[in-house]
Amino acid sequence: MAIGTFLLIAFSIAVVIQLIFMILFMLAFSRYRPPSNTPAEPVSVLVCAQNQEENLKKLIPALLDQSHPEFEVIIVNDRSHDGTYELLDGKSRENPKVKAVHIDRKPDHVDGKKYAVTLGVKAAGFENIVLTDADCVPFSNMWLTKMAGAFNKDTEIVLGYSGYEKQKGFLNYFIRFETLWTAIQYLGLALSGFPYMGVGRNLAWAKGLFMNAKGFNGYQQVTGGDDDLFVNRHARAGNTAVVLGSEAMTVSQPKTSWQAFFRQKLRHLSVGKHYSMRSRAILSIFSISHILSWLLPVALLLLGIDPYLVIGLILIRTLVVYLTLIIACKKSGEKFELWGLLILDCIFVLYYSLAGISALFTKKVKWI
Repeated sequence: MAIGTFLLIAFSIAVVIQLIFMILFMLAFSRYRPPSNTPAEPVSVLVCAQNQEENLKKLIPALLDQSHPEFEVIIVNDRSHDGTYELLDGKSRENPKVKAVHIDRKPDHVDGKKYAVTLGVKAAGFENIVLTDADCVPFSNMWLTKMAGAFNKDTEIVLGYSGYEKQKGFLNYFIRFETLWTAIQYLGLALSGFPYMGVGRNLAWAKGLFMNAKGFNGYQQVTGGDDDLFVNRHARAGNTAVVLGSEAMTVSQPKTSWQAFFRQKLRHLSVGKHYSMRSRAILSIFSISHILSWLLPVALLLLGIDPYLVIGLILIRTLVVYLTLIIACKKSGEKFELWGLLILDCIFVLYYSLAGISALFTKKVKWI
């Protein structure tokens, strides 16, 4: 078989795989209906913070403004050396809903973020726990009710969407695209019956599930994964719900430099090697087909092999991706400008390839 024919067949297979995934995601988001809200049960909000005084000044009022009838706000101060301690001390005295947990030191064998989450869960007074990060804010005062309302006798994990604040510049545009693209994968697969990860910026779980699983036992020393690894280990089609919509989303502060963003993504990707074999296989098929759907047509066009077919397949995939993003945005409440899709998708492939290779050889990362 000539090399050109081989490349063309490989490219065609990659595009078909991408189309299968995209159609699966489109159907999953299109069929999404909000969970039938159960009676408003009390809920604990859990936030872990390390030197996040300024962000907490914005987040705590936004949490206390939630319309949910009964809740508490637990802030775990993880060895901060700014004014976090004094801020939380004042807030907890002002409002009985605010409960502060202070950490001065952690055990050597436990990742700092996981230790903070564990102490926060233990301090929770209610069974249902909604987690977010210190640099996030709920998009509406209905966020807590929407997330908590998805719990029922079967649901133990609730996955939500968290976007990033829109700012000027291409980096911000790319960060928002990458976040949306990742969400389409983990929320789309969860809606299809295969939950494999969640993000701690908008995630909920039952305290009983966490305690029965002995928390992060078995991977407590791994940096990161307090959100996605826990979901990967314990989420099933029968115990996991997805909540979408603008009222149920949170918005985070994005990184402002490529270096900081790459470091953040490196940490996230480095956790992926601890996913289940099934998760890694599915994600590898999707990611490799995505990369090949961009790299192979470049080679084919340079070789002059069936250019009309190659360009046609590129356009078909782009159209389906475009439609998938439109549907996902509509359901999630995200407002994203799709004019730069081709450029974003191309850069994403280069970035993901570089970050993925780097993550394989990175042994030590920090959680912030």
